[in-house]
Amino acid sequence: MKLHRSVSLEQPLLVVALEEEAQHLHVSDLPVLVTGIGKICAAASLSALLARQRPSQVINLGTAGALHDGLSGTHVIGRVIQHDFNDDGIFKMTGFHFGEPIELGAGPALASGDVFVNNGSMREALAARADLVDMEGYAVARVAREFGLRVTIVKEVSDAAGDGAGRTWKQSLDDCAERLGAWVRRELRPA
Repeated sequence: MKLHRSVSLEQPLLVVALEEEAQHLHVSDLPVLVTGIGKICAAASLSALLARQRPSQVINLGTAGALHDGLSGTHVIGRVIQHDFNDDGIFKMTGFHFGEPIELGAGPALASGDVFVNNGSMREALAARADLVDMEGYAVARVAREFGLRVTIVKEVSDAAGDGAGRTWKQSLDDCAERLGAWVRRELRPA
């Protein structure tokens, strides 16, 4: 976990998994939290920070794999699910939900899980439930909501979540980070 700049109630907190995703965000002068990869790193880092400091809102930015052909660009997420947690099964056993979908508004659905999706069969199965896949979005949204904060998730498509996704992700990472930085400058410019 690494925090760049101070958190304040007057500004949103930008949350990313990797320094490489944050490289074009620093020109915004907004605080940036780099959590590490995966739901546990994201949840632990954000929880530890929010227990001490409060921003005006939380904005998770990062790369995502496309689960449908032709899907590209920058997307503000409308719904986020965990693809590696059986909330329905847990509900049947306990009568409680611990991983229900989180509705954020209009936009594509994001599936988060602690698995880098890079094969056709997994991509196909996830495509029935979501449009994009990442490894941190659900955790960030869940923690922000638990702390009573508004959350926005913005994902830039880096790969097709199929064979060769790891290679494509590495090759597109800088361009994706640049487009995420452009989104921040365009959407979060001071009034």
